[in-house]
Amino acid sequence: MTNDCDDILRQLRDWQRAGQGTALATVIRTWGSSPRPVGSHLAVESGGGFVGSVSGGCIEGAVIGEARATMADGRTRLLEFGVSDEQAWEVGLACGGRVQVLVQPMSGPLLDGLLAARADNVAVALVTRLDDGRQALLAGGAASGDLALDAAQLAAVGDRLKGEQSGFLAGDENLFVRVYLGAPRLLIVGAVHIAQALAPMARLAGYAVTVIDPRRAFASNERFSDVALSDEWPDEAMERLAPDARTAVVTLTHDPKLDDPALLAALASPAFYIGALGSTRTHAKRLERLREQGAANLERIHGPAGLDLGGRSPAEIAVAVLAQIVHCRYHGAAV
Repeated sequence: MTNDCDDILRQLRDWQRAGQGTALATVIRTWGSSPRPVGSHLAVESGGGFVGSVSGGCIEGAVIGEARATMADGRTRLLEFGVSDEQAWEVGLACGGRVQVLVQPMSGPLLDGLLAARADNVAVALVTRLDDGRQALLAGGAASGDLALDAAQLAAVGDRLKGEQSGFLAGDENLFVRVYLGAPRLLIVGAVHIAQALAPMARLAGYAVTVIDPRRAFASNERFSDVALSDEWPDEAMERLAPDARTAVVTLTHDPKLDDPALLAALASPAFYIGALGSTRTHAKRLERLREQGAANLERIHGPAGLDLGGRSPAEIAVAVLAQIVHCRYHGAAV
């Protein structure tokens, strides 16, 4: 799975490897209405080519010009653009407002490290000190770059990663943190009809999806195109995939031999969502079985899985399940 940010960074690396001068522009602050959120990138090469966007098109020309100046002298630039409410509609800032953009060189080794972390689906933070352009890349507990951070600053960067939000370091507006997160994951146990609808929906919503089912006639490429498949037994797959705090798990088979081991593994993990398909009666029996096996925190399981939207078809049930997953991701487990 890729996204626009990855494409921009890869293009930047390709230009560098081709020997072209490059610069990277990043939205670091907005006031009022802005068409692009904090963290948005625009990559520029010395010939004037660019990818990405830092506005609705109204300031790109000026930013590209400043980026070429940065290529010439190697200096980081901090730009600010403001548009009045009367002029806003004409230039793309829908309700007026201001946007602040950082334009900087990006070293090859730091860019390679960033892209490697992205390829491994590792959460990473790029910290830039605005007054001199020095940078630190934090990925997987390791740091690189020419900017040294103390313990308190590292902890503050960790808070930014946990909050999944780019922005200035707490208490220090000279340090900007660009957070890059791997895709959240959805592990679906049971390659059934509902999974055939849920998997592509979840991928469209930005989730990296894996469908787990040892029944190869069910978990086939013909039934699930462009989706990662596992024909392992659910407990084995869950051990290998190691659900983390950015993982959702949902079981769909109604078969205790498949669902229960997956639920036990999910309960022992920090997965942000655990769901199990089935009626209220089925779920009550499921909880009794899990309790007998020593499972704790059974209230974490959403059963029956999905918001009560009243839908009955596989696609409608998939919508309800995905809606509940998204809600739990942003608002916590209670629905």
